[in-house]
Amino acid sequence: MTARALRRPRSLFPDVVRVISGNFLEMYDFMVFGYYASAIAATFFPADTPFASLMLTMMTFGAGFLMRPLGALVLGAYIDRCGRRAGLVLTLGLITFGTLTIACAPGYATLGLLAPALVLAGRLLQGFSAGVELGGVSVYLAEVAPAGRKGLYISWQSASQQLAVIFAALLGMALNRYVGEDMMSRWGWRIPFIVGCMILPCLFWIRRMLEESEAFQKRRPVPRTREIFRSVARSWPLIGLGVCMVAATTVSFYMITAFTPTYGKAVLHFSAGESFIVTLGVGLSNLFWLPRMGTLSDKIGRRPLLLTFTSLMLLTAYPVLYWLAAAPSMPRLIAAELWLSFLYAGYNAAMVVTLTEIMPPAVRATGFSIAYSLAAAVFGGFNPAIASVLIHESGDNALPGAWLSLAALLGLMAALRLPTSYREGAVDTAYASPAMKTLRQK
Repeated sequence: MTARALRRPRSLFPDVVRVISGNFLEMYDFMVFGYYASAIAATFFPADTPFASLMLTMMTFGAGFLMRPLGALVLGAYIDRCGRRAGLVLTLGLITFGTLTIACAPGYATLGLLAPALVLAGRLLQGFSAGVELGGVSVYLAEVAPAGRKGLYISWQSASQQLAVIFAALLGMALNRYVGEDMMSRWGWRIPFIVGCMILPCLFWIRRMLEESEAFQKRRPVPRTREIFRSVARSWPLIGLGVCMVAATTVSFYMITAFTPTYGKAVLHFSAGESFIVTLGVGLSNLFWLPRMGTLSDKIGRRPLLLTFTSLMLLTAYPVLYWLAAAPSMPRLIAAELWLSFLYAGYNAAMVVTLTEIMPPAVRATGFSIAYSLAAAVFGGFNPAIASVLIHESGDNALPGAWLSLAALLGLMAALRLPTSYREGAVDTAYASPAMKTLRQK
């Protein structure tokens, strides 16, 4: 027996940890901004009414998502052209500058209009880098995953986001206890951003050790940037299908995480500490379900999960929130959030891997990222603002559930419209545009 035959296969665990590390930071920064929206509003967006101030902050939160499609196109093409590792290191660097800007920007009382402009610039830079972060991570995990385990491996992209939710919630609970809500509203909200800046050097060092995926190294010829853009433009029906698939994920995720502290405090009148406890429970629930649902999708297929969980989301989202709003209590809030968490995890675990499988291999990072970022820009980023407006204008505290049901309907329709030739578990698929088919023949 040869030495090569005796050699044990290289463990993929270090690569998984390295690739999801930046994804953790990206989601951590987004969650912190949502958690402390009220304090950020008072610091940078003073207005005549608390609602107007909060809405300005929520719109700034959403503005970062508007940059995601541009980041997906520009950075996605860079990743498909120059490699997964190089692109993921670049996105982490961009996230760094965005986080530092928000953490260090003086308030409105010091700089006037320049203060909210700096916060907006930081959010736009975060959004630009985040436009391809999820896509780059998902594509890398898809390309390194062993046969028959792609659902499990890609589920760790979403699971790393839940680690960020848990970490941010625990930090928020500790700060509210030892610093106090009053001081947190004045200046303490900057501490979580500073903590994010402090862990950046470690994450950057970890990601620099990431090895390029073998699938990308074997790809010949590597398409030029112009060819990538042309192929993406011709694949717009597939990208549109992806946008509808992602809608249910992005609305449900930001509703049960970023919007929960605001909803619990401003609408249901729970304390900030109680809202953070619920958010912590949601993060733990998501972390529990995502790998299990990813594994289940490997065993029974993606379609059953996509159809089942979008149907459940469509039928139960509004009734669950109506039940909660009718008699608000901590047990009801926890039960409602855990149910929505279960639906999110079951759907997302199958959806993300499906999105990697239906994209043409040579533009997989770009196509995935554009579909995901467009859905995030349209549905996810402004989800807290939309939910707040729905409640404010209608007086119905359960109406965000109808918004979630609409997103679930789009996801259900997209699952039903998946191409009949879609092969679950495939890495290379038959959905290349005419431009990509020509490129493969060269």
